[in-house]
Amino acid sequence: MRKTIFSILLAVVLFPSCMNEPAMQPNTNEGNFQALWNIIDTRYCYLDYKHINWDSIYTVYHQQIPSVSGEIPFFNLMGQMLDELKDGHVNLYSDFNVSRYWDWYLDYPSNFSSPLIYTSRYLGENYGIAGALNYGKINNGQIGYIYYGSFEDPFSDDNMAYILNSFSTCHALIIDVRDNGGGSLDYSKQMASYFFKKTTVTGYIRHKTGDGHSDFSSPVEIVTPAHPTIQWQRPVAILTNRMSFSATNDFVNRMTQAPNAIIVGDKTGGGGGLPLSSELPNGWLVRFSSSPMYNTAMENIEFGIDPTISVALTAADQANGIDTIIERAILALK
Repeated sequence: MRKTIFSILLAVVLFPSCMNEPAMQPNTNEGNFQALWNIIDTRYCYLDYKHINWDSIYTVYHQQIPSVSGEIPFFNLMGQMLDELKDGHVNLYSDFNVSRYWDWYLDYPSNFSSPLIYTSRYLGENYGIAGALNYGKINNGQIGYIYYGSFEDPFSDDNMAYILNSFSTCHALIIDVRDNGGGSLDYSKQMASYFFKKTTVTGYIRHKTGDGHSDFSSPVEIVTPAHPTIQWQRPVAILTNRMSFSATNDFVNRMTQAPNAIIVGDKTGGGGGLPLSSELPNGWLVRFSSSPMYNTAMENIEFGIDPTISVALTAADQANGIDTIIERAILALK
């Protein structure tokens, strides 16, 4: 199980040597509760930012432990405690279940219909596929359109070079990352690199340096390089919704600094904390946000990034085979 869990992490962040390792706990309900609570108390990066009283949460859940009998009820109780963090990057993994917090997007309109983008008005049936990128020309061939569904799925420079070359007669480009729940930060950086003329600071990250809730390093620059040979220097619109999360949130944050880019749609889902995992005495793994990421103004991006143009997919348009967000992007690019 451990290999599987680590494979889904965006990156592995090592604890600085000045941090103390949590005290070992016995493999009991009490010991596992203490281990989990302490990991979040000393390693989670958003307790102060989210104004979470973790001591009060300790009291609420600790008093329920004596009444819990069995592995599954105990797992559910620990999952409920982690839900108090309201963080889509926080999960508890066991052999029989994974706790997850989904209200970060379930409480919002979807603003995306996958069948809609594959109608004849947009990609149609004969769209191109290059790596994980689905692409074609829309708006009477005037605008290139790429749908990228997951930053877990690979694409190459050759894929992107071929696509952009096929759009040589287009005056603008749309990259749709709605419902893209994230994946690899390497892919988000690579995708963004095609839209910069020079290496650019596009954000910052800080790392935990101590057990205190606000013990962080000085900000470290996040840099987006300009690809040396593949560059799109015409207008580009990035389409977003609440399910644009994690590595997609990072990509959108980078693209806010691209010289010819606009963001169109809904606010992204956030997920601005670089995740790390730790093991409980019983072998369960907890994943949590460990290093906060920021935009160039040192504003936290945990709760998402506002679009340049805010627009929702309307039910009336959808019923008529029209994607309101794509159409608004086309209008803006004109």
